[in-house]
Amino acid sequence: MNESNSDLTIAIKVIPKAAKNALVGWENKELKVRLNAVPEKGAANEELIEFLSEFLDLPKSRIELIRGATSRHKQIRLINLSSKERDRAALLLALETS
Repeated sequence: MNESNSDLTIAIKVIPKAAKNALVGWENKELKVRLNAVPEKGAANEELIEFLSEFLDLPKSRIELIRGATSRHKQIRLINLSSKERDRAALLLALETS
């Protein structure tokens, strides 16, 4: 995870076609996320943003795919977070995967 003023960038490795959506853990500084969606026509990207939105309780408009649209290795930016939201996101991601 990288932090800038009000944004948080997360490296993610997506595992598509899983039985259910879930955070798996950290591997090589990437958050592993299992998604039920197939990696076709952006379906997995859309499901990733939806899943993170629900998990982190953030609007989808504040979650941006900045790299890896056609790769399993992605970078997501959480946009315009308050310091409280940034701390909460970092804590939720750390706790859920430990």
